[in-house]
Amino acid sequence: MIIFIIRSIKIIILIVIFGVLISCGGGGSSSDSNNGEQNTEYSGDAEEVLMAEIEDDLHQFLDQYDADTNFTIIIKTESGHVLQHSIGTSTENTSYESASSSKMVAATVILSVVQAGGLSLEDSPQDHISFWPDNGDISTITLRDLLSFTSGLINEPLCVHLPNRDFAECVETIMDNNNKEIDPGSSFYYASTHLQVAALMAVNASGNSSWEELFQEFKDETSLFQNSQFDLPSSSNPRIAGGMHYTANDYMEFLEALYFGDILNQDLINEMTKDQISSATIEYTPTTAVSKDWHYGFGLWVECDGVPYNCETPKKISSAGAYGTYPFINFNKGYYGIVARQGDLGTFPKGVILFESIEDDIEEWVDLSNSD
Repeated sequence: MIIFIIRSIKIIILIVIFGVLISCGGGGSSSDSNNGEQNTEYSGDAEEVLMAEIEDDLHQFLDQYDADTNFTIIIKTESGHVLQHSIGTSTENTSYESASSSKMVAATVILSVVQAGGLSLEDSPQDHISFWPDNGDISTITLRDLLSFTSGLINEPLCVHLPNRDFAECVETIMDNNNKEIDPGSSFYYASTHLQVAALMAVNASGNSSWEELFQEFKDETSLFQNSQFDLPSSSNPRIAGGMHYTANDYMEFLEALYFGDILNQDLINEMTKDQISSATIEYTPTTAVSKDWHYGFGLWVECDGVPYNCETPKKISSAGAYGTYPFINFNKGYYGIVARQGDLGTFPKGVILFESIEDDIEEWVDLSNSD
């Protein structure tokens, strides 16, 4: 806020200076010797100066930021301007563990199978998983419930975190541990179980033999995540909701493709990014750690400043991870970005707080960029 106020004073001074230049015919004007007419353009120059001023202030602020670990922050506007800053040994190509920041990626991969026609949001697990029962409450779960974490599968078995377990067998263990009275769609519970089941549905529906193979197919088709992989706790038994290694550059390319609709069609993006839990009871959410009441789409948070949630149109969507990684897209304002870092487990709020400390300045910079 302090840098915002100081810079606002500087901006007023710059506006006055440019105003004087305009009134005096200075500042880069040119005359036509044939007819005496002047052709002067100042707005673009002024915006560039103001953007540079904001960027300088942001770099200074981030250099002095009291962070608990190294980080790289990259923000890109719809018009293509980029702000990038790294602290310590962190770079745009540093490999970090994603924790829950893999959720938005995984949901997109699964939705790409929906887009290809192999899956439907209303499909149930037994439509694609041979051992899943076709009776009882558990048979009424849909892919929509799984992607929005409202499936009722809240009991997470240890096998999700063990490298040498079989992926499909672990999904069967999830089924066994949750095959009791549940009410799919009625409550939101943030857990890894939902995406493990959804991932196996997508693997089988796409004709692949593993998530590793499906993700490689996605990478080949999109040219995304060339330096990233789902390999935790292992490549053969990946934790879909949190087992990815990524680089900031890779994730930014993904956010750009999602923002511009290069991966999913608009109908699926609309489904993915809208509030899917408006009628559900929130049974467990980690967003209380940042005093937020965000809702959920498909594998991502639908952010809202109101507590309790009161947003008809989301401010932005995001997929924060437990180590402080914070990727986001602000469709309304026209920018996207990531705070890439790997602090201690449980430092999820740190990335969010870091971005919020510069958000006002970023949005002013974005407004100038997108006004070109």
